[in-house]
Amino acid sequence: MTPAIEFTSVPPWAVAPRCAPADVSGRYWTVVAFVGGESIASEWVAQLESRPGASPRVHLVCDDDVATGAVDADVATARVGWRLMIAGPADACLRLRAHALGIGIGDDEITVASTDVTAKDVHCAHCRAVTHDAVPLGGVVACHGCGRRLAVQAHVSRRIGAHLGVLA
Repeated sequence: MTPAIEFTSVPPWAVAPRCAPADVSGRYWTVVAFVGGESIASEWVAQLESRPGASPRVHLVCDDDVATGAVDADVATARVGWRLMIAGPADACLRLRAHALGIGIGDDEITVASTDVTAKDVHCAHCRAVTHDAVPLGGVVACHGCGRRLAVQAHVSRRIGAHLGVLA
């Protein structure tokens, strides 16, 4: 039996596409938009630019390396009041969020909007390989590392940004 999603570590935006409003509580912003998240990023930028003196840094990215590089560069010059806003497919957002948390960015400094929740990264509890596939929570996927059939659990690792997969 799967617990109610609100009692799990799976963020609501990783279950169903969700567009959060811009975090206007900050003073400086980095907006990262993966492919598919451009329109949300545009909405956020419009919301932010309506504030006096606001000038968000916007990065349209196509992969994790470009996204993490952009965040790392912006964090290097960040000031108090800096916020990170991520838009795109949930799997990419989870990975970038994990990176951000790993370099010391707080959860309350991150806003995420997901555009697609179909694909998931599934971390094998047996061999530690990560399998990327279109699979629902509770679904089964073959591990690319050890070949075991993994049941996708309602658990997301904040450290690696992937769902937990255990022997089905």
